[in-house]
Amino acid sequence: MARITVEDCQERVNNRFLLVQMAIKRVHQYRDGYEPQINTRNKECVTALREIAAGKVRPDDESLYTPLSASELEAAANRDYPED
Repeated sequence: MARITVEDCQERVNNRFLLVQMAIKRVHQYRDGYEPQINTRNKECVTALREIAAGKVRPDDESLYTPLSASELEAAANRDYPED
């Protein structure tokens, strides 16, 4: 089981329905050949959630997004995600 939760992602996007839509769209992009924006060997759905939580994937409407603080941004850049 992955250690990423919806609550981690909701710190960035506070709408569960939008969060699901973003994750589904990202999984479809992987299947179309897009590369992940984070270093991970997890399944597509977990990778999509990790990207959202890390602030790498944002909604089209920026008013629905909570940006990362400077310390969170640095930690996310240096993080290596192990396989869960």
